[in-house]
Formats: sequence, C-alpha cells, structure tokens
Amino acid sequence: MSISVQGITKSFAGKGGKKERKLVLQDISFEVNEGEFVSLVGPSGCGKTTTLTIIAGFQKADSGQVLVNGQPVTKPGPDRAFVFQNYALLPWLKVKDNIMYPMKKRGIPKAERERRLQELLSIAQMEDSANSYIYELSGGMKQRVAILRGLACDPQILLMDEPLGAVDFQMRKLLQIQMEAMLQQRKVTTMMVTHDVDEAIYFSDRVVVMSRDYGRIMADVAIDLPRPRDRADPRYHAYMDQLTEVLKRALNGEVFNDEDKDLMKFIQNVETGAGLYEGRDILGEEKETSAPKRKNENYLRSTQWRCGEKK
Repeated sequence: MSISVQGITKSFAGKGGKKERKLVLQDISFEVNEGEFVSLVGPSGCGKTTTLTIIAGFQKADSGQVLVNGQPVTKPGPDRAFVFQNYALLPWLKVKDNIMYPMKKRGIPKAERERRLQELLSIAQMEDSANSYIYELSGGMKQRVAILRGLACDPQILLMDEPLGAVDFQMRKLLQIQMEAMLQQRKVTTMMVTHDVDEAIYFSDRVVVMSRDYGRIMADVAIDLPRPRDRADPRYHAYMDQLTEVLKRALNGEVFNDEDKDLMKFIQNVETGAGLYEGRDILGEEKETSAPKRKNENYLRSTQWRCGEKK
C-alpha cells in the first residue's frame, strides 16, 4: 500500500486551555510508495511521532489528510500495524499468545493462526520461546515479539516508533540484522521514527528529515545502496555526510534533551571520522559488539531465514 501525507497541520491544547494552541505540524506533505521503507529523523519536538500517529489513525490532523491507497485515514485499521518503543506486550500471556492475540481479535480461524504463528516464530528463531512469559524475556526478545505481533495479521503498512530505542547497543545491532531480514521477506510498506541516523540509513529506502520549524521537511534522501547494507562502504559514509549537514541546520545549535544530544554526537563523530565502521557505536564511545560478522550475516539471510518464507 502507498501512503500520501497531504498538507497536514496539527496543534495541541496549550497550558492556557483550549483557546491557546501549540502548533506542532504545519502543512506537511510527502509520499511513501508501496513496499518502501521510509524513516523520519529530526530534532526532538519536530513532530515525527505525531506524524506517525496521524498516519496510524490514533489522532486526527487539524487540516489536511492522509491517504492510504487513495482512501482517507479516519481511524486505526487492520491494514496498518503499529510497533511501540516500550513493546506494549501483555505480560500475563505467553509469547505465542501475544502473537496470536490480534489474529484472534480479527477472527482468523485457529488453524490459520497456528500456521502463521509457527512461520513467524521460525523467521525470528524463537520457536523455543513460544511458551515463555514476557517477563522471562530479554529486551531484545521482547522487541522481536512486538514486531512479530505487528506482522501477525499480514498488515500492508507497518509503523514503528523508535522500535529499538529500549535495547542496548550490542542487541540493537543484532536486531537490526534480524529485522532487516524479516521485513525484506514480507516487503511491507514501512515507516519508522528514529533518532539513530545510522539505523535510518541501514534500513531505509528513503530518509525524511524534519525540523523544529513545525515539522518542515528539510530533506528527502533516497538511500541507493544494495542490501544487506555495508557500513564500511564509502557510499554509506557519503550518506552520513549528507545527512550530517541537514541535521546541523535542523538542530541549529539547540540541544534540549538526550535525543538531541545523540544527534549532535552523530554529527561530531561524522565530522571527525570516529566510530563509523560496522560494529562500532556511532552515537558514543566505541564498544565491542556481539553482532555476527558479515559472513554470518549473509548466512542468516541465505539459509536460516528461509524457513520462514511462505510456501
């Protein structure tokens, strides 16, 4: 499915009540083609998550509209799945029941639910965790369950708000490899909000940079690199440089919170050439990583993930 964001404007009630409104987005427009992966990046307060929730149908724009395959979005729908940063899983249910829950709510027959469950668990290599409770899982495993639940009903659009923001560096790198393999199999139209610019380049077909000027689109950068992405590729670094210049203008020297500090650290590291190779943390000091080496990454893509392909 395609997404068309057409001139959306959004404000919220200010401290003074209904008469005082805080403008967040003003006349924002962009397109997402069917099957594309598009990331939204920018400083805190630029309206990234607000834009995503309007596309999801969780809230309405003051003006403008969002079209999904040419149809106006007026409420949440089964065609759009949303993955939250804090997992939003049901802790009293087992892994398998969390994944099957939305399928049951949709009235999908039991046999089909079981088939999809086994396929999804196989894709994420979580067959042995099907009967575990959520509190027994690591942060990385919880996030995998959240993504599998999002994919369970075969949505045509996947919306993710900082999906890997709650996991540590080592797990984040490994999950990037796993998520990329999962999403490339399904070819779902995907939008992701992230403050990790390296992550945006790694996943995306396009990176849209928003500013604090009421969400104004400062750049829409197409990432023309083969998959899986190679962080050692000079072209990868060229995209880093390009986005660095845009983000410097978006930040305009203003750092309000940790998200902005991460972006500023990214800019500093790109400008100094520090930590830009695979297995290093571009948002901080260099650290060792448990992510597989590239030969193992290719092995994951060529063999282990095949067991999750539809027959």
